[in-house]
Amino acid sequence: MPRILLIYDTTEGQTRKVMQSIAERMTLAGADTDVVRVGAFEPAVADYDGILVAGSVHAGRYQKPLVKWVKAHAREFGGRPSAFISVSLAVLHKDKARAAADLDAIVERFCADTGWRPGAVKHVAGALLYTRYNIFKRWIMKRIVAAAGGDVDTSKDYEYTDWIDLRAFADQFQRRFVVAA
Repeated sequence: MPRILLIYDTTEGQTRKVMQSIAERMTLAGADTDVVRVGAFEPAVADYDGILVAGSVHAGRYQKPLVKWVKAHAREFGGRPSAFISVSLAVLHKDKARAAADLDAIVERFCADTGWRPGAVKHVAGALLYTRYNIFKRWIMKRIVAAAGGDVDTSKDYEYTDWIDLRAFADQFQRRFVVAA
């Protein structure tokens, strides 16, 4: 049974939800998973057969504690199967090609900053949580989303994550261990 570390940081909770969903899928398929938020405790990377790292994009960057953790542990990842999950609202942009290029550049900066080259990168649509934002953030997000042509009714939240696609990604990642066995 492979042991997989799913380590993440989150700003509003959607990245945690993404990682918990992946862990549930992998556990059902026979993996032993640990979902850990950066800073909760210090997992021993050497104890795991595979590593999944996830962060969400805010103002063109990932959470600083996540960047710091990956930078500190990148060498320990060694040849283990690894992947990076980037959660964002790029799905809202009208110009999909530009949004994809922007996300690729953000991931590339993350890789350069941390010294880690994941075996795979998965872009995942996040959530727009208007009802949880303070008045200032709600106003800013509404303006950004309106310019992108997205949902602007601030009386409700919007979840854009494609859970079926995410489960398929979890299955694909876990198959690496079946092939290796």
